[in-house]
Amino acid sequence: MTDQSRGEEKFALTSSRHFPEWLAGTGASLAFTTYQAGKIFLIGVKPDGRLSVFERTFARSMGLGVSDDGRRLALATEYQIYRFDSPLLPGQADSDGHDALYVPRMSWITGDCDIHDIGFGTDGQPVFVNTLFGCLATVSEGFSFKPIWKPPFISRLAPEDRCHLNGMAIEDGAPRYVTAVSRSDVADGWRDKRVDGGIVIDVASGEMVCEGLSMPHSPRLHNGTLWALNSGAGEFGWVDVANAKFEPIAFCPGYARGLAFIGDHALIGLSLPRNRTFGGLPLDDALKARDTEARCGLLVVDTRTGDTTGWIRIEGVVTELYDVAALPGVRRPAAIGLKTDEIKRLIAIDDEAV
Repeated sequence: MTDQSRGEEKFALTSSRHFPEWLAGTGASLAFTTYQAGKIFLIGVKPDGRLSVFERTFARSMGLGVSDDGRRLALATEYQIYRFDSPLLPGQADSDGHDALYVPRMSWITGDCDIHDIGFGTDGQPVFVNTLFGCLATVSEGFSFKPIWKPPFISRLAPEDRCHLNGMAIEDGAPRYVTAVSRSDVADGWRDKRVDGGIVIDVASGEMVCEGLSMPHSPRLHNGTLWALNSGAGEFGWVDVANAKFEPIAFCPGYARGLAFIGDHALIGLSLPRNRTFGGLPLDDALKARDTEARCGLLVVDTRTGDTTGWIRIEGVVTELYDVAALPGVRRPAAIGLKTDEIKRLIAIDDEAV
């Protein structure tokens, strides 16, 4: 358990009894973001078997992208995208025992585009969901962004958040599927379709591969299967693309956003409902039927059985998460932030040519 106090703000993190042991056995670690508290958290395991919890502050932290080797991160924030690189080579560790130290090395100022999911394209540059403009985009020298795709029902690019395009599944550096809350082509129209207007779209063809969802998020391709969160109903499952059907396999006791995989296990982010955006959804009745309340934290779900095999629960100042990412080959990560002098003191030299 971690308990920190900053004035009146408190943060508490607890886990299921075997979660640290399971995470250590995977040889990986994880990261998650909270835009509500403006943080990125890194979760690993210490040599004594206890969880290592590391956090840094970045305003409105949203989507997380991870390179294949786990040594590079992309983070979407309020009006910037940051790229973090770890100067530590595999097998190395710093003086505190961290085997990855994510340092902000590049930043692109996009303006407030309400960026949601993000990843790395085939050229190594960030590719992201530009939710405000309802398109997929990448960074562009001298500009805020470069649009690369929009849903066929969006008539033009405008800063109106028409359909609430939010999630992106990347395959081999290219966006393959996206999620949106509706097909609306008017400003803020998606809010009227939160209960059953959600869709999954094939980027290449522009065709709908699944409809009738409730605020879907976080489409991900893993082991040849398209997985997603039917967030408004509290469901985690897979998309039967051939039959245009969503097949739920597990209930999520909270508003689910953020999905990553380690082997056969899914890591799912949970948030507490808030105001009208999260209220009045099928999730409300689903929680009542199970005699439980929504929680903030992470679930570990076995994709073979649908069983919850572990969890992290978060209480206090953090009540909403956005994204979850797995860090392969990293056991105890840390990061450098921009609020203290540590960013000025850390110097890494590329001396291969000397």
